[in-house]
Amino acid sequence: MVERLRELCQLNGASGDETRVREFIQANIHPDEVYTDNLGSLIAFKKGRKTPKHKIMYAAHMDEVGFMITDINEDGFLCFDAVGGVNPAVTLGRGVALECGAPGVIGTKAIHQQSSDERKKLPDFGELYIDIGAASRDEAEKLAPRGSYAYFDADLFEFGDGFVKGKAIDDRAGCLIMMDMINGEPEYDAWYAFTVQEEVGTRGARAAAFAVAPDIAIVLETTTACDIAGVSGAKRVCELGKGAVVSYMDRGTVYDRGLYSLAFETAKANGIPVQTKTLIAGGNDSGAIHVSAGGVRTCAISVPCRYLHSPSCVIKTSDFEAVRALADKMLSAVGEL
Repeated sequence: MVERLRELCQLNGASGDETRVREFIQANIHPDEVYTDNLGSLIAFKKGRKTPKHKIMYAAHMDEVGFMITDINEDGFLCFDAVGGVNPAVTLGRGVALECGAPGVIGTKAIHQQSSDERKKLPDFGELYIDIGAASRDEAEKLAPRGSYAYFDADLFEFGDGFVKGKAIDDRAGCLIMMDMINGEPEYDAWYAFTVQEEVGTRGARAAAFAVAPDIAIVLETTTACDIAGVSGAKRVCELGKGAVVSYMDRGTVYDRGLYSLAFETAKANGIPVQTKTLIAGGNDSGAIHVSAGGVRTCAISVPCRYLHSPSCVIKTSDFEAVRALADKMLSAVGEL
């Protein structure tokens, strides 16, 4: 699992630039039908052993957070902004890779040159730059024209007792689970939407849901775990090592109560560790899907993840396996509704 997740996460694909991810996924799945919609989402259909009464769709987004080049100064340093929700604090001193593959580093004034007031606050993106070693604007523009992308340059590796760190685990983990479902022998027919532009407003999911028009959707995601030092009680949200996360509500969706209960019942019946969130926060493609077409009954199953939207997303392999198992069992459970 880790090696295949590494393959997916090392591909660069921010919102609007998902081509490399889509091509990799399409080359490594074996559906009965597949096409790319006008926004770039990959839509696949896999025939199961049975046809359900209700049309079922799974969804996971291909895009990751990243950066877009907005300007180049005369000394060849790149001005940039975030694509998706990135805290400037996680970018300082980080290595990046340009869309063309050239390396760079995100910089700002060294602490020795900062005033006492500057040291008390984090810089925003307008005070940061990407240094690619260029000597002039013309030299830099050949590698990074305005509107091109840059990405965190970060390895994926294992550490501790089953922990995995890497960029873009949000949501290549969900994509990998759907790839396995398509390449398996599912109990029921289902559609699978590998969506684009989730990180900038769930845009691909909205279009995909209108096209597929499912009755029931299951969104496979990662979700914020804050089980770290100094955080206690409800503010921990969810915890690594405690299994799949099934949400009842977030900032974009009040989830279908029947599917929420069914997920817990299915997990219990199959010995799959499961938990819910203790704080209403965040959102995902469900927010767009559940209000599409005539309305879609929607459930979200997520891998708990520390340090989301950074170059160091951290998950635990046991939680990934729990989400994969529950996603598979839920296909049979909703197929029988």
